[in-house]
Amino acid sequence: MTEPTLSVRNLRVEIPTRRGVLTAIDDLSFDIAPGEVLGMVGESGAGKSITGSAVIGLLEPPGRIAGGEIRLAGERIDNLAPDRMRRIRGRRIGMIFQDPLTSLNPLYRIGDQLVETILTHQRVTTGEARRKARQLLEEVGIPAAETRLSSYPHQFSGGMRQRVVIALALAADPELVIADEPTTALDVSVQAQIIALLKRLCAERGAAVMLITHDMGVIAETADRVCVLYAGRLAEIGPVRNVVKHPQHPYTIGLMAAIPSLSGDPDEMLAQIPGSMPRLGAIPPGCAFNPRCDYSFSRCRAERPEPYPAGTSHAACFLHAPEALRQAPSDILQAATAAGISLPNTVDGAS
Repeated sequence: MTEPTLSVRNLRVEIPTRRGVLTAIDDLSFDIAPGEVLGMVGESGAGKSITGSAVIGLLEPPGRIAGGEIRLAGERIDNLAPDRMRRIRGRRIGMIFQDPLTSLNPLYRIGDQLVETILTHQRVTTGEARRKARQLLEEVGIPAAETRLSSYPHQFSGGMRQRVVIALALAADPELVIADEPTTALDVSVQAQIIALLKRLCAERGAAVMLITHDMGVIAETADRVCVLYAGRLAEIGPVRNVVKHPQHPYTIGLMAAIPSLSGDPDEMLAQIPGSMPRLGAIPPGCAFNPRCDYSFSRCRAERPEPYPAGTSHAACFLHAPEALRQAPSDILQAATAAGISLPNTVDGAS
């Protein structure tokens, strides 16, 4: 099998505070293969952006990686010295931020920023860097690229600025691109263009992509696999089509049910998940989702589930653990079956 471009194993991110240590990411593991787009989705506060920041080495102090490891093409990068990580950031890992204005210096021309990035990470002359900068602008669909190299960020629309940021992220031909909410500030038509552009460019270059978003529509259109986070923990991971059509974790089922349907009754109320995401200092014991879950039983409140095979996905839910099914009341099992959760064959022996 091809070695994954990014491999995250048992990642733990902590934030020390005066009242104790908060765990923002707790035992998170996933891989991204070359050329693959992994969507990372969840409510605000689920840990999506912190995961991306941990991978690229930009955690805000006092946040820290307290456990696990991160490997880029087999090389461990979570324990590198800051100067070595700085050389990897930008050259081997590209970052696309939510607001393009935070990535662009308003006092410098677009061409100067692209040329500086290329010269920093590649051994080329200034003339070659400028030619590559023009080529990058053409690749991301900016017309009159030669002229626009002399423009300032404020002279671009929001969608065009995001295209420039994508060009900056791809300037050094990185192996991994982390896109943190790249379309949130854009209107719907421009969102579709940016997502199609990002997917095409990364596929052509063979770069792996971690796409962080709260928009399941963007995930469904763009990602090959999807990773659903809840309270800093993995809830479900699997092929995007299967997770969207047949979610296996109760939280994912709730997310899918909350998406409005064009063919549904316009007067019908949208489904909602009761309660809210727990604060980092008040995550309940056992499964973090159990207070909001319609299918929880005693073990969910006492033990934390690991990700179990669930069809083509993996779901951190005891309904998929053969040894736990016998402890679930029959009405819970019937409700889970009615919700479309693919239970193991051993469910026949449950009572």
